Amino acid sequence: MWRCTARAEALLLLVLLAAAGTACAAPGDFQACLSELRAAAVRAGLGGDTFLGATAGIEPDQGVLDAMDHQPEFRTPIWDYLAGLVDEERVADGRARLAEWATVLGEIERKFGVDRHVVVAVWGVETDYGRRMGSRPLVRSLATLSCFGGRQRTFRGEFLATLRILEEGDVPAAALNGSWAGAFGQTQFMPTTFQRLAVDFDGDGRRDIVGSVPDALASTANVLARAGWRTGERWGYEVRLPPGYNGPAGRRTRRALEDWAGNGIRRADGSALAGTGPAALLTPAGTRGPAFLALRNYNAIFSYNAAESYALAIAHLADRLRGGAPIATAWPTDDPGISRAERREVQERLIALGHDIGAPDGIIGARTRAAIEAFQTSVGMAVDGRAGKKLLAALRAIAEPPPAQREGR
Repeated sequence: MWRCTARAEALLLLVLLAAAGTACAAPGDFQACLSELRAAAVRAGLGGDTFLGATAGIEPDQGVLDAMDHQPEFRTPIWDYLAGLVDEERVADGRARLAEWATVLGEIERKFGVDRHVVVAVWGVETDYGRRMGSRPLVRSLATLSCFGGRQRTFRGEFLATLRILEEGDVPAAALNGSWAGAFGQTQFMPTTFQRLAVDFDGDGRRDIVGSVPDALASTANVLARAGWRTGERWGYEVRLPPGYNGPAGRRTRRALEDWAGNGIRRADGSALAGTGPAALLTPAGTRGPAFLALRNYNAIFSYNAAESYALAIAHLADRLRGGAPIATAWPTDDPGISRAERREVQERLIALGHDIGAPDGIIGARTRAAIEAFQTSVGMAVDGRAGKKLLAALRAIAEPPPAQREGR
């Protein structure tokens, strides 16, 4: 049943006063907007039955509007973001997938020229190798975003592309679920990207990136190839900055490798810089933290989802899948991020203390954050709802979790 939260109502008032904040999705406005969308679908050549069948009985989803303002790639500290996405569990699972799909990945490399480790890293970061593809019905999410919020024109294009997918039968309607923003499938394509670049790699006549791993991985390789991936080259590597470095940095500031070397920059292991073409120096946590030289292939990864933390997660996971080491330089924090296994332990220990947060899954959602805040308050810690090393240490100092929970990780 539709409802508009008090928080959303308050934010809507701020929108009216200051042109910023989260929209409140009103059902009456939604029905009027659906009529506009139906007219747009007809103009786009889509059948009326497709629209009516897809939208029958749908109501706006306020949750997608709230989620638009809370994207982890832009809000989560980089050390937390990478700790959860590139942990030993995901590396081990990725190596297993590399072995399982070795033949298909070899064919994909030959056809598209994209490194298999990068393709599998995208799969791992986007959906944990197909385990978490999202559960929101795309039609409802994209209809909501087409009618409310600040990017309606963009999302209307995605909504119409979704109807096209349904009409052409590439993905069954029941399987067309995904993220709040409409990304779907094993490697999370937006519908317009799917229309342009998805491929049928298993030869069944459908481009099914939900149910077909070969289709999903080949489609991902096609996206990266079209974005300029250069066969046989790496994305970049970690580097060591000289003490007190205050020179240029940033993805758009590209220099010849000789120039970076002249500034005293070396690879993390102390060896000379290597690669071809210009490179950009990335310092995602400032010059006191890890630094990376990004070559041209980094831009292809970045184009998949334009966030530096996301692109670095893909790049670093690909390196780990290839046998590379963890990031050498410590992050500039006294409270580093924790892995998914450690996040599950945090949840197990909170449950043992009586907090009702549901089953421990390693995902720090609203209920877990509320429980963390309550625990932090009880022991005199700074209250921020964050799951880091200090929180885990404080929980471990209280008591061991029940044996059944330890064994069930």
